[in-house]
Amino acid sequence: MTENLIIWIAVGSVAAVIFLVYALSFRRAQRRGLKLKKESQELGANRPIAQFPQIDEYKCIGCGACIQACPEGGVLGLAMGKAVLINGLKCVGHGLCAEACPVAGITIGLGNIKERDDIPLLTEKSETSIPGIYIAGELSGLALIKNAVQQGARVIDYIKAGSQPASSGSIPDVAIIGAGPAGMSAALRAIEKKLTYVMIDQQTAGGTILQYPRKKVVMTQPVEIPLYGRLTKKEYTKEELLDIWQETQDKFKMQVVTNHKLQNIIRINGYFQIQTDKTNFEAKNVILALGRRGTPRKLGVPGEDRPKVFYKLLDAESYSNEHLLVVGGGDSAVEAAMGLARQPGNTVTISYRKNKFFRLKTRNEERINKLIRDGKIRVVFDSTVLEIGEQEVKLNLHDGENTILNDYVFIFAGGEPPFKLLQDIGIAFGSKSS
Repeated sequence: MTENLIIWIAVGSVAAVIFLVYALSFRRAQRRGLKLKKESQELGANRPIAQFPQIDEYKCIGCGACIQACPEGGVLGLAMGKAVLINGLKCVGHGLCAEACPVAGITIGLGNIKERDDIPLLTEKSETSIPGIYIAGELSGLALIKNAVQQGARVIDYIKAGSQPASSGSIPDVAIIGAGPAGMSAALRAIEKKLTYVMIDQQTAGGTILQYPRKKVVMTQPVEIPLYGRLTKKEYTKEELLDIWQETQDKFKMQVVTNHKLQNIIRINGYFQIQTDKTNFEAKNVILALGRRGTPRKLGVPGEDRPKVFYKLLDAESYSNEHLLVVGGGDSAVEAAMGLARQPGNTVTISYRKNKFFRLKTRNEERINKLIRDGKIRVVFDSTVLEIGEQEVKLNLHDGENTILNDYVFIFAGGEPPFKLLQDIGIAFGSKSS
């Protein structure tokens, strides 16, 4: 055996070992990706509710750069050498995966709107199938506060461009339904463009942000708020954003009609009549800046009407030395549980109907797992609430029933989306438009 042959054998052996290690690693990654994809489909987590990464399989080279770039974690994975959508529910549309892709194989969008029954059909001007009724904010399918602010202002620009010279009478140019980021932005732009408006909300100014626990970090990305100026930081707490809305509301004398729930919109004498549970309003145009959550979803169990049951957590510090139950497994539920667990003397239990947390932001997942390991929070998976008593709650588990001590219950089961209301008004949705 010559020296050259020995060298070639050695080189070949090293190469074979390297290839074998890579092949085994690649195979494990593929199996893991396929398993996660199958699991997400079974849990219904693969279907996104907002914009999401759409992957061009012909361009994708399976490098995984998109997976590493995603700040939420778990949204994307690898299967059969290609990037695939694993958990669409966790995607909030930052778009960092598309920026990281070296072959421009990812675009961020809503997919084929005509195939979705959870997103209204809109024109390029965000106008619905009913001329004069527009949609801005997360109801359009676009997540992120940045998008909501931009959309709210842009819709007012469209209305202003198509508006007729002011006529006599007191009918406002536009009714803005919802006082969250999209609605507030629309109102500020209306003031800037000298359009008359009425803004209506079923709660108070702040919209969906009000539902967040204290000190929650809200990703905004740099954005321009009409009349106020540019928000340059990428992160603001709930309190900081609400302070900004309050400051603009005071400075520009924004009027918000609060605690009015939308019930219907009809056209009368060329104008829209906005019917709420308390009174009616009229306007020439309507902007629906509603959230997708809608009215909090109830469990429908005995005892849910007790005064100790809540559907949002406003101040965790108000609770100490209590037995607390949080129902739900999403980010809002986990954030509330973590806030309550940090208060002295609390015993915090989470009841979740699925067998694992599956749609948490990476930061929340890391923190909740640590609190569980430290014994600060107890999680009962595969469980549902059977009955809420005065000093206890009865849970249904896969192996029977369990009764736990309880002082307060916080239910985070999502909301009843306003889709049916919009359909009753006559607004067309994707697959329900025909």
